[in-house]
Order: sequence, then structure tokens, then C-alpha cells
Amino acid sequence: VQLQASGGGSVQSGGSLRLSCAASGVIFSINVMGWYRQAPGKQRELVASITSGTRTNYADSVKGRFTVSRDNAKSTVYLQMNSLKPEDTAVYYCATGRTAFDYWGRGTQVTVSS
Repeated sequence: VQLQASGGGSVQSGGSLRLSCAASGVIFSINVMGWYRQAPGKQRELVASITSGTRTNYADSVKGRFTVSRDNAKSTVYLQMNSLKPEDTAVYYCATGRTAFDYWGRGTQVTVSS
């Protein structure tokens, strides 16, 4: 199983970024997909997840600003991040599994400056 995340970068507060995560080696359409993040000195936290039935879940801190979606034909999950804040600065990871997040990709850095 491979998960390749991309789309990170540096933006100013209020800006937007779109993360992508391409999966291979899994039956993507039946897996739950998730985005986690870890800021320096903090624990990794779940940002958003989307089930095979496209039910979504978000951390309270990103509700209304972030949107998770998936394209099963491309085996790719996306995280659209709008109205970014400095506290969103972290390494973002995508993860997948059938019922739990068993597989993880390498992270992509997101830096938001004030």
C-alpha cells in the first residue's frame, strides 16, 4: 500500500491550499480515508475523514473551512483548505484502511504565516 500526499506549501493567513493523496495497492473505493496533522510539539490529530459512502467527519477546529472529498476513479482523496490560520501549520498526513487507519503516507508540510 502506498499513499502519496502532495499540495502542501506556504501561504498567508486567509489563503487556501488543496492537498491530494493518491493511493495504490488498496481497493480504494471501499476504504475510509483520513487526513491527520501534527504540529511541532503536539500530538497527531484527525482533521477530516470520509467513508466509502462519502460520509464525512471534521475536527471542530476546521469545520466550515476544510472540505474532504474523494475520487474513486482516481483513487485520490482531497482536502480543500480555505481561510487558513497560523494554527493550521503542521505536517499533514493521509491515511487509509477498511475500518481503521492501518496505512499512512508521508506527510506534506503546510505553513500558514500571519
